[in-house]
Amino acid sequence: MDSNKKHALLLKPDDATDHTLGPVSARAVIVEYGDFECPSCAQAHGAIKIMLKDFGDKVRFVFRHYPQVAAHPHAELAAEAAEAAGAQGHFWPYHDILFTHQDHLKEKDLKGYAEEVGLDMPRYLNEMSDHVYLQRVKEHLTGGRLLGIRATPALFVNGASTDVSFGLQHLHEAVEKRLHGAR
Repeated sequence: MDSNKKHALLLKPDDATDHTLGPVSARAVIVEYGDFECPSCAQAHGAIKIMLKDFGDKVRFVFRHYPQVAAHPHAELAAEAAEAAGAQGHFWPYHDILFTHQDHLKEKDLKGYAEEVGLDMPRYLNEMSDHVYLQRVKEHLTGGRLLGIRATPALFVNGASTDVSFGLQHLHEAVEKRLHGAR
């Protein structure tokens, strides 16, 4: 299988395992590989929220985990906690809290956020102590590595890598281009 087909398969949203916002019929699909402790990901988070509001049902957003543990020692556990919240139908509120409080991602903080979003706490605590969702986080990391990701946030619009290292305007432009080119 050639590299383009492999990348297309890796970037195709999977409703069984991915966390998505927006309709399947959206003309632009943004896939982010992110790290909850990464300051650049927090900036992207704010910009993406605005874009999703502005573009409405024309855009679908997919978030995948890419914790950079060497630089962000709490990111992997935060990703596991987000997955535990997702298993209880609270991924997006938990995701938002993590980016809002990214300087406070220790285990006790994560537990407090779980309580704040209304998780079943005995279930959450059991799943976290057993690292039930670590495998899913590792699978996202593996997929990101196969795509050649080196830093976060790594963003793709309809399968094309979008460089946001010099600002998030490039992401907006890539979505606009896709929307206007798809008419």
